[in-house]
Amino acid sequence: MRDVAVVGIGITNFGYLWEKSWRDLAVEASLEAIKSSGVDKIDSIYLGNFSGGTFVEQEHMAAILADYLGFLHIPSTRIENACASGGVALRHAYMEVASGMSDVVLVTGVEKMTDVVTSQGVYSLSMAADREYEGYQGVTFPGLFALVAKKYMHDFNATRKQLAAVAVKNHKNASKNPKAQFHNIITIDDVLNASIIADPLGLYDCSPMTDGAASVVLMPLEKAKKLSNSAKPIKISGIAQATDTIALAQRNDFVTFQATIEAAKKAYQMAGKSPQDINVAEVHDCFTIAEICAIEDLGFFEKGKGAKATEDGLTEIDGKIPVNPSGGLKGKGHPVGATGIAQIVNLVEQLRGQAKDLQVNNAKVGLAHNLGGSGATVTVTILEVI
Repeated sequence: MRDVAVVGIGITNFGYLWEKSWRDLAVEASLEAIKSSGVDKIDSIYLGNFSGGTFVEQEHMAAILADYLGFLHIPSTRIENACASGGVALRHAYMEVASGMSDVVLVTGVEKMTDVVTSQGVYSLSMAADREYEGYQGVTFPGLFALVAKKYMHDFNATRKQLAAVAVKNHKNASKNPKAQFHNIITIDDVLNASIIADPLGLYDCSPMTDGAASVVLMPLEKAKKLSNSAKPIKISGIAQATDTIALAQRNDFVTFQATIEAAKKAYQMAGKSPQDINVAEVHDCFTIAEICAIEDLGFFEKGKGAKATEDGLTEIDGKIPVNPSGGLKGKGHPVGATGIAQIVNLVEQLRGQAKDLQVNNAKVGLAHNLGGSGATVTVTILEVI
């Protein structure tokens, strides 16, 4: 197995991008990643996308991306795994490079979500839950994560104010991210007084509908070191994927995301790292409670202590473990298929010291956590400076 590095990155603005199609966004991010990589050829393409069919009435999207990039005759494959589509696409690309099958692989994630009315968007997203046992009963993802929040608050005496601290932090970070969907700073009171979506979660507890794309180029580490016209390669030292039941009702404990625990365990082992070695993390905060559960299941804090840790500022950019300095899904936006790749782009910028106003001091090792549905699919990726 060969060591693998990220050599090129690209990302579009995130937000309501009505003037651009999904292919415009995917091509824009891909070309930026290719240009920044310094490579002159691509051997293979992976496209992370959740639901082009229901959002933009387009399936068979990977072939279109290859076509519009001018890379005909090479393999181009779409990966769908709900909100973890990007992270899973990255893992497949990693395996292709590590195995020696290809030397240069482009991974792009894209979603165009705002061309439909809200009800259609909610319907599309609900397909990532258990359709027969959850969706047909009228349960949406805000409802599912509201159940998680209620149970967490009951079990650990957590408060709405502590959940709100996640949103406040991530909006503050996003305000300094030029690519983010939201640049408005909010307060605890703003979160607490916002419209209720699914009790106890309000408007500011939920990630938005978003358009956007992100891309990375992967190469064998030793060959990446020899590129003279690319930025510093960043090694993928650990990458893992795990699966849980798709329905919350089938789990023994739904405030603990077992797929996150298992994927993290494998990624840490592969990288030879522990939670204490991570300097910065981008985690899947599709809802405020999701970030709290993630930082516990990843091993940064004990179970039940993540809410208080957030309230105490331990996950701020200058805190014990900076979490979502990009603004996360909550502030940066959540174009579903692009999210897992955007996390990698943001971490590469951190590890290269290029994150500007969002830079974490002495960031050498970063972790990305990408969660699909209500935790049925999870990828954890560990990157490090070589």
